[in-house]
Amino acid sequence: QVQLVESGGELVQAGGSLRLSCAASGRTFSSYAMGWFRQAPGKEREVVTAIGTNNSTYVANSVKGRFTINRDNAKNMVYLQMNSLKPEDTAVYYCAAVVGPLRPRFYTHRNEYDYWGQGTQVTVSS
Repeated sequence: QVQLVESGGELVQAGGSLRLSCAASGRTFSSYAMGWFRQAPGKEREVVTAIGTNNSTYVANSVKGRFTINRDNAKNMVYLQMNSLKPEDTAVYYCAAVVGPLRPRFYTHRNEYDYWGQGTQVTVSS
C-alpha cells in the first residue's frame, strides 16, 4: 500500500505562484511513475503533468510554460511548481502514483495510476 499526501494548496491571486508537494510512502519511490491531476467542479479529472522513472516529463498544453514537475527520490517527494496562475487553474489537485510501471516514461491516463492522494485545493482569484 502506497500513501500519498499533498500539501501547498491555497487561495492565490491571478499571476501568482504556488508549489504543491506530494509525500509518498514506500521504500521504492524511485520506481514509481508520478503524476499531478486536477479536477474542477463539474469537470472530469485531467492530467496536468507527469514524470516517469527516467525523469521524462509531460506537461498538458493548458499549463505548458507555466507549470513544471520534478521529483526528489531521496526524500520521496514530487513537486508541482505553478507560475502565472489563472482563475481557470482553480481545482482540487491530486498526486498519483504508478507502482511497478512497465516503462520508464511518464503516464498520462488516470486509469493507469494505482494510488491517489486526497487532494489539495487551489483557488485562483481574478
